[in-house]
Amino acid sequence: MSNPNHAANIKTALLLAAGTGTRLQPLTHNMPKCLTEVGGIPILERLVNNLRTRGFERLVVVIGHLGDHIQEFLRQHAGNMRVDYVINPDYRTTNNIYSLWLARQHIQEPFLLVESDLVFESWMLDDMLQPDKIAISKMRPWMNGTRVELGPEQRVTAFREGSEIYDDTCQYKTVNIYSVSVDSWHRIEKRLSRYVGEDKLGEYYEAVFAEMVADGTLSFAPVFFDADRWYEVDTRADLRAADNLFAQFNSISSGSLVATEPVATLA
Repeated sequence: MSNPNHAANIKTALLLAAGTGTRLQPLTHNMPKCLTEVGGIPILERLVNNLRTRGFERLVVVIGHLGDHIQEFLRQHAGNMRVDYVINPDYRTTNNIYSLWLARQHIQEPFLLVESDLVFESWMLDDMLQPDKIAISKMRPWMNGTRVELGPEQRVTAFREGSEIYDDTCQYKTVNIYSVSVDSWHRIEKRLSRYVGEDKLGEYYEAVFAEMVADGTLSFAPVFFDADRWYEVDTRADLRAADNLFAQFNSISSGSLVATEPVATLA
């Protein structure tokens, strides 16, 4: 695994947290999605703890729905991390492609792109600390959304949408964590700007990644996340499942997450 204290490791994380969390209502009527609790810990607190323990120094957060709640929470929980905010005023009518595009003027360094509804253990980030990586996982029955295919050289060759899996030996679920180099970010910015200019604001940013991987202008190396040690929380059912999952191996000490790192990780 990478040394989390290595000087060349990525130190900036971009967190997308503007959405309304419709599928978690009524919990998200008065609380942003990222402040819902898994195992007694708000998702955002777990994310911040994971980033801090892996040497991250700066957090850029795109906010929209109840963004003031997120700002207040991070004032108390970000520790010594620098936190900068990007406001998406159109969060109700746009998708995450627009949130990512809005962040373009705030990030000019390699960064880790993380969505704000993920729960996982901090050690799983170790191999994501170098640029141009994508976190992926073996499929589980609860997983849906974007998948990727890997080629013989262990690079991502295609993004796939929809529920049909053509070959489960080479298709993996995206975890929605990416590390991005400066060069890749410049190319992504240009493609995002084209989508925004064409008013394709309802798209997911994966549409851009898929197009760029297909035409060879973007390349990701996979990092395998243990499918039984992370969860994406979209619905009340997801929340219950994530609670059950993390209750198996997490404990709370002095208000912070303490997780035991395994001797070996599974793909």
